[in-house]
Order: sequence, then C-alpha cells, then structure tokens
Amino acid sequence: MRLARFPTVRGRLLALLVAIALPIAGLTAVAALTTYHTVIAAIELAQSRTADDFAVRTRVWHRGSQRVLLASGSLIAQGGMAGENCAAAIRATLLRIHGYQAARFILADGRTCFASVDPALGEAEVAAVAADQATLPLSPSRTKIPLPPSRFDQVKIGGVERLVTQVRMDSDAALREALLLADPDLLDQVFELGDAGEGVNVALVSRGESVIMHRPEPATDDLSWLPEADSFPTENRRWEARSRSGQMRSYAARLVTAPDLYVVASFGNAPERAARMQFLALLIAPILTLILLCLVYLRAIDRHCIHWLRGIESAARARSTEPQVRAVIAPEMPSDIRSVAEAFNTMVDEQEVRQRRLQTALDDNRFLVRELHHRVKNSLQVVQSYIGLTKRDYRDEARLALADAETRVHVLSAAYRFTLADGEMQPVRVDLFVEDVVTMITNLVRTRDQWVTSRLDTDATLSVDRVIPLGFLLVDVASRVLRSTPGVSLTIIVQDVDDTTLEVALEADRDIAPSAPPKMFAGLVAQIEAVQVDQPEGRRLGSWRIRHVA
Repeated sequence: MRLARFPTVRGRLLALLVAIALPIAGLTAVAALTTYHTVIAAIELAQSRTADDFAVRTRVWHRGSQRVLLASGSLIAQGGMAGENCAAAIRATLLRIHGYQAARFILADGRTCFASVDPALGEAEVAAVAADQATLPLSPSRTKIPLPPSRFDQVKIGGVERLVTQVRMDSDAALREALLLADPDLLDQVFELGDAGEGVNVALVSRGESVIMHRPEPATDDLSWLPEADSFPTENRRWEARSRSGQMRSYAARLVTAPDLYVVASFGNAPERAARMQFLALLIAPILTLILLCLVYLRAIDRHCIHWLRGIESAARARSTEPQVRAVIAPEMPSDIRSVAEAFNTMVDEQEVRQRRLQTALDDNRFLVRELHHRVKNSLQVVQSYIGLTKRDYRDEARLALADAETRVHVLSAAYRFTLADGEMQPVRVDLFVEDVVTMITNLVRTRDQWVTSRLDTDATLSVDRVIPLGFLLVDVASRVLRSTPGVSLTIIVQDVDDTTLEVALEADRDIAPSAPPKMFAGLVAQIEAVQVDQPEGRRLGSWRIRHVA
C-alpha cells in the first residue's frame, strides 16, 4: 500500500491500521469457519457412531442368543435326548436364563425338542413362528468368525412382543434348526444411554415402524420423535428431517436385519445451535475487537496527534491577525510534537525580532528618504527663487528663457510638494498637479494678451516619476505655442477615458502651424508611458493617453 496517496497524517495512520486489520479479520473468519465445519463434522460423526454403537450392541446380543441355541442344540443332539427328557432339560435351561421364554430344536433325524416357560407359548404357536421366519431373508453377518445362517426378528404372540432368534444348519449337521423366543426387556442394558446427552432418542424399530425398545422410555403410543417419512435412508446413516411433532431433528439409522429390524437414533439440534453460537462468537468477537481497536486508535490519533497538530496550525494561521499568538505547549503533549511546537514558537520569536529590526531599518530609511526629498524640494525652491531674482535683470529672449527654466523647476518643486503632502511618499493627483502647472505657466510664461486655462475631469493619480515628465511635456508644448503665437489662448484638457486610462490634450483658440518638438520630447512621452493619440494639427496641439492604476 502506498501511504503517500493519503494526504493527511490521520488518513495514512488509518490506512495502515486497515491494512493490518483486514488480513487479521480475514484469517479470523477463515479460522472460525474452519472450526465451525470441524465441529459440525464431529457432531455428525458422533451421531452416526451412536447409531452404529447401538446396532453393534443389538447384534452382540443376538450373537449371544445364537450361540446359546447352537450350544444347547449340540448337547441335545450328542446326548440323544428326546421326549420329556429333552423338554425338561430345555426348560431347566430357560429357567436359569431370565428372559428366555421358549426354545424349539429340530434334529437331523427329525426329532423335535420343545420347551416353554410361558403358558401363552404353545408348541403349535412356536412352530408357526418358525415356519414364518423360514420364509424371510436371513440377517446379514458382519463378523469374520463363520456362523451358521440365522435370523433375528420381533413378533407378536398373544398380544405380547417377542424377540425371535432362528438358526438354520446344513442338511448334514446333527442340528437342523433351532429357534429361541425371548422377552424384549433383555435389551434394556443394550439401550442404556448413560450420558448420551439431552435430546437423544434411540430405538429398535421393526416392520410397521413399531418400537421394540426405546431410551429414554416414552409412553407406549408416543412416536412423535420419529421422522415423518415412512422409510429411513439407512444407506446415508444420517439425515435432517421433520419429526412427527413438527420439529426439525437429526436422525441416524443402522440396519440390523434386512429389511425388518434397524436401530434409529434421533438427536436434538442443541449441539448444532451451540456450534453456530460458537462460530458467531469466534467470528464476531475478534471483528468487534478490531472495530473497537480501530475506534480507540482513531480516538488516540485525534487526541494525542491531530489535536496538537491542529493547535500548531491554528497558531500559524492566526499570526496574520494576532501577532502575539503562540502554539500551545502542554505537559501531556507527545515529546516529538512538543518539540515541533517549541521549534515553531522559537521561529516565531526570531521572526518577530527580525521584523522589529526590519521595521526599525525601514522607518529609518523612510525618514532619510523623506528628509532627502524635503531637501530636494527646498533646494528646488531656492533655485526657483534664484532664477526669479535673476530674471529681473534681463529682457527679451533671455528673460523668456529664464522664465521657461523657472517654470520647469517649479514642475519639479510642485511634484515633490504634492507627493510629500502627508509626510510620506504617495501618488500625486493629476488634476491638482496640472492645475498648479497651469497657474505657473500663466504667471511666468504668458504675456498679457495670452490666456492659459484648464479643463480637468479626472481622479487619477500617478507616481512622482511619471507626473514630473507629464508636467515637463505640458510646459514644453505650451511654451513653444505661447512664444510663437501672440494673443493666443490655450486650454489644457485632462479627462478619464475609462477606469484605467486618462487622456491629456492641448487645444488653441486658432489654427497653429505645427513645430518640430525638441529631441527630449520623445523621452518625456516614453517616461510617462503615454501613447500619442492625435498629432498636432489645426487647433489641436496633440493628445496622449496614459494608463494608470484605478
């Protein structure tokens, strides 16, 4: 990131903070999402293993009952027992094993041995159950130890549920077939949940989705925890579905005997909710922390950096109106910013010292310049008076030449008088200056039959360096005309053309033959920075336009 793109200190620090915070926020989001998926996968695996665990427990119980049948049938076949002796031996075995209700064995020679400890289980009823089970598929075998084909199921005899274990042997075996009926309560220990967790239901379900065994034990007709679908997707082992009570729950199923007997486990969504809350906590808490850190960081920038920098800036800007203002220096300022403020105040102090020195030198210089101009003005007045006194001793051309010289000296004297009117050098008002020059021409140059007047309509001002050549120009033109034309009347016209231009013109009361101006005339025009508009012709003696500052 190029921090130079951001013009302010605050912008650069904020951009740097964002550049650090965004990757952290991204890594936090990835970590929270990964943790969430890991926890969800662990929950799903645990739920699937729960169904597997209860399915294995059920199979272990069935394998035990299968081994009891095989062991008992083998002893009967080898002992040659038959009739009442065989039935008595089987009954004694059933009485010793609580929950076993009836057993039926068919030997290879066709002998049948049957016994029951439940009066409701007669030999005919048990034979019918054996014939019916023989027509159904055998239960899958998931053990590496070879066992004879068998079937595990649940039947209802006399309105009571019974567990069925049937074993069918090869035709050359001493035992051909064996069948055991047991009480479903024998599966109590198999379906003992222990600390499986709240909201967990496990059941052994048979054809028609009737519940054989369930933990925790529900009411007899309470099947609201089962999914709405009539069949379970046992191949997926776990799925989400709506229960018969209308709630969304997680399910896992494991087949015990295809297609009749399987284990179904139902789970509440509390673990998923907890995982989502954990995900939100892992995601939002760091992001909120980063946001809070950004806000605190911005507050710290404003309070400990921007605030003091703006104080220095305000002091610098206020210098134009409040020369005595200084940057604030406080003990709580950061040392580097305080150093800048102290350097600023030192610079201001040094600047004020230099300004005072410069002002003193400027005042001295102004005083010297003013005194110099006063001396020049006084000297010019002395020269003018000396010329005036000398003029009395001469007649004719000499007197006219001295009068002309006296008029030019008066132009210089008048210009310095007007520019130093208030004790300071300042621009000269053109109308006042021209009126004074006209008065002097009238008094010194004209004869009794000649007249010189002015028509002034301007408020323009010119510097003393430009107004002096203007006076010389007027004196030169007027003097040449008055000398060459007896009885003539001249009018000097000064008027504004616009806000930045004035026009100076001379007119006579008769046509005047133009005369060549002296060589210095062009220099006067250039010094005034004037542009000649009209050449001398007829009564018009010439006009010039001069630009000035409005």
